[in-house]
Amino acid sequence: MPAALITVTEDEADLRLDRWFRRHHPNLTQGALQKMLRTGQVRVDGKRAETGTRLAPGQQVRVPPMPEAPPPEPSRPAVSERDAAMLERLVIYRDDSVIALDKPHGLPVQGGPGIARHLDGMLDALRFGHEERPRLVHRLDRDTSGVLLLARSAGAAARLAAAFRGRDAQKTYWALVVGRPHPLAGRINMPLARQGGPRGERTAPAEEGEEGAHAITDFRVVDNARKHVSWLEMNPLTGRTHQLRVHAAAALKCPILGDGKYGGAAAHLEGMSGLLHLHARSIELPHPEGGTLSVSAPLPPHMNESFAFLGFDRPRTPPTRRTR
Repeated sequence: MPAALITVTEDEADLRLDRWFRRHHPNLTQGALQKMLRTGQVRVDGKRAETGTRLAPGQQVRVPPMPEAPPPEPSRPAVSERDAAMLERLVIYRDDSVIALDKPHGLPVQGGPGIARHLDGMLDALRFGHEERPRLVHRLDRDTSGVLLLARSAGAAARLAAAFRGRDAQKTYWALVVGRPHPLAGRINMPLARQGGPRGERTAPAEEGEEGAHAITDFRVVDNARKHVSWLEMNPLTGRTHQLRVHAAAALKCPILGDGKYGGAAAHLEGMSGLLHLHARSIELPHPEGGTLSVSAPLPPHMNESFAFLGFDRPRTPPTRRTR
């Protein structure tokens, strides 16, 4: 079979070349693709390319004959009516390109050891008549609640991912922390490293001489209750695993309430919920079809109760806005 020239479509704009191949040839391994690129068998507009090359509509990708495909993987289990109804209740915004969910505390976004039920495995329930299955474009921890965005096409996923990657997405989190940070506002610039541990893999501040991932968080104290608990607004400028939790505990010395993993016993207060008090309050970013999208999510029940107990004013949740 001769090589083929395939034209990049509008909805594939800004897609990485390796992801474009995964879309068109899902059985092609990364290693096999890299070999084709090294030997010049794959080209974009007649030129050599790399796995991370970003594609533009109208470009032509030379695709050599593909290796024989392995047997198809088992299909995903059907989403139960109960789970489908639950997911539909989580939708706080929807258009042809984007779905925004208010993810509850305790729902894993993706699978892992011991995790059989997770959001990524149930996304077929959120097609709403679309041919394509919605795609995750960012993550939230299992115990973090709040705004989570899904893309409804490959093109929308590429544009949203580019917004997160290029820091065009402004993310605001609310957290209740134990103690009162000093200063009351500022920027945390603390590199982070992934480590193993008795309770599984965790994130820690990079030690001197250790190569850590760049991690920056802006923060400010919104209110405090007798110096015992503070309400923080946190804006991560990078997206490292457990970044806000580690920055609160290690840089501010004020662990997030309920975060025993990083705060130990100090993260728990008598008479208050032991659940993690970290909430993805809002995201503002460029919409894939133009303009700006701003989405906010209300506090989860356990944080709502804690805010009331501490006497913190709970601002109303602004409606979703899309400016064109």
